[in-house]
Amino acid sequence: MTPAPKKDLFSRFLHSQTTSSLVLILATVTAVIWANSPWADLYQTLSHLEIGTHFAGRTYQLSLDHWVKDGLMAIFFFVVGLEIKREVLIGELSTLKQAILPVMAAVGGAIVPALIYRGLNPAGPEAAGWGVPMATDIAFALGVLALLGRRVPIGLKVFLTALAIVDDLLAVLVIALFYTEQISIPALVLGFALLALLSWTLRAFRHQASMNILLMITIWVCIFLSGIHATIAGVLIAMTIPIRGHLEPQQFFDLLCEHTQLLRESELTRESMINEKWQRNAIEKIYLAAQDIMPIGVYLEDNLHTVQAFIILPLFALFAAGVTVDRAMIDTFPTSVGYGIIFGLVAGKQLGIFTFAWLAIRSGMANMPAGVTWGQLWGAAALGGIGFTMSIFISELAFRNQAAILADAKIAIFLASILAALCGYTILHVVLPKKQ
Repeated sequence: MTPAPKKDLFSRFLHSQTTSSLVLILATVTAVIWANSPWADLYQTLSHLEIGTHFAGRTYQLSLDHWVKDGLMAIFFFVVGLEIKREVLIGELSTLKQAILPVMAAVGGAIVPALIYRGLNPAGPEAAGWGVPMATDIAFALGVLALLGRRVPIGLKVFLTALAIVDDLLAVLVIALFYTEQISIPALVLGFALLALLSWTLRAFRHQASMNILLMITIWVCIFLSGIHATIAGVLIAMTIPIRGHLEPQQFFDLLCEHTQLLRESELTRESMINEKWQRNAIEKIYLAAQDIMPIGVYLEDNLHTVQAFIILPLFALFAAGVTVDRAMIDTFPTSVGYGIIFGLVAGKQLGIFTFAWLAIRSGMANMPAGVTWGQLWGAAALGGIGFTMSIFISELAFRNQAAILADAKIAIFLASILAALCGYTILHVVLPKKQ
């Protein structure tokens, strides 16, 4: 039987997201306990440890937590960019009929929470946090869905995944457009010029990995110096990565047959290829052809998921989730920021996603996913309120110079994500078909 690559890819994607959520929870709990333990000073010292280099009389360095949030998280956003490009070109967002439901649901899930938050925080430094409750953490949302096992129809899993990917795209746009303080035009122009060069070299010099990686690092530096958050470089670079193989399958088979036949007729051995250069050339052409038919974008996404899920995101959680909880904070929590985030994620996300999805389906613009009911769609909308990773990331940008507000926001994100997870799980547990 011929395998179904798309289904296999989705299964691997789903598995990596759900299993990584457990590691992320462990890292988060570790950060909170560490930041409130007798070793809290060590945590702060490690977070602010300066790492860099000295070159041409100047020092270039960042603290360890900034290397994680600006550097390693660029790889996370690179994978997000690859996911977005794949879904747009060959996945659930590749046609208007397929895309309209998750796109409208994601837009509703972004607008309503932002309006709720802004209504509770209309002015002052607190107002900057309107983007915090807009985000959905795909790993945790799919992790909760996985707890319900085979009772969940595949259509609901696909809908929630596509919704979260569109949500990630909206979060990237919000970060790039609204959480950028100053723009350095020369650095930005140079960065985009290098992106155009990278797009060309990935095709013309596709086998020169070291040259392309050096270009990518240079682009990250340019975006970092431009004033736009450096993680956006990851998404921009991902847009240049080809999602399809360079060779057509028939070209690959023809080349493979041609050189394999020649090698068979020459009585190839491990010793003969040492003396016969043409044999080594034929083997190299087969090797390069195998690289050329490989869909490099999907290959990178598949392999980097492990890195981002089990290294990058846990490190981010370790350095971002370490909130010091004291008596004064407990007495004042929740503030208007906390209320805005909690109501935005728990109620706003649920209302926005479900209402906009209902409008899309009732108007005839989109179809209900196969095997999915209105109750199940409501449960998925509730899971959309699990903000966590992306919400924490945006809160770091929104309140970068407001330590007290940032701590309050992070606690609200933890609480809201737990409430959204419990709400979504409870709804789905009730409305899904009972296990046979």
